Amino acid sequence: MARTKEFDEDKALDKAIEIFWCKGYNGTSAQDLVTHLGLSRSSLYDTFGDKQKLFSKALRRYLEHGQEATRNLLNQSEDIKETLTEIFKQAVIESLDDRMTKGCFVVNAAVELAMHDEEIAKIVSDNRQTVEEIFLTAVKKGQQAGQISTQLEARMLARFIFNNYTGIRVLARSGENDKKVYDDILKAMFSVL
Repeated sequence: MARTKEFDEDKALDKAIEIFWCKGYNGTSAQDLVTHLGLSRSSLYDTFGDKQKLFSKALRRYLEHGQEATRNLLNQSEDIKETLTEIFKQAVIESLDDRMTKGCFVVNAAVELAMHDEEIAKIVSDNRQTVEEIFLTAVKKGQQAGQISTQLEARMLARFIFNNYTGIRVLARSGENDKKVYDDILKAMFSVL
């Protein structure tokens, strides 16, 4: 008779996100995972496979939630430029409040692993394309409403927005805690929009 799992896989993935985000892939040991997730090694490996597979699943979960939240915010927005401003202001607040300098989980994964791990590189690339499409839809909506400049092509602006968002997260990871630095970036970015 097969044993039933006595834990919630989604909660375990959320805990995996936490530990990988704080310590990185290479800095997280198998024992760290067992301890943080509160699972036995056999449960961990029977459910998720090896460490790399667990990391991939955790990264995908993180991305799906972030993409969905961003898409919903922008789809429901009556003022795209204002909503983008709020998204970026929130990223700055999180960056300034991040005493552990965690940055962004996906950016960290891209920097640490994408050059050496084809699966992670694909996940990161797919995320860029998905988020670019989310921003593209938003920019077109904002341009049609007269809220965003039409001097530059919508896809170019979507890529610009994505790159600036990623850059803010990289600054956070590097430990930047000067609000003026972030404010200058946002001021320049929104002057283009």
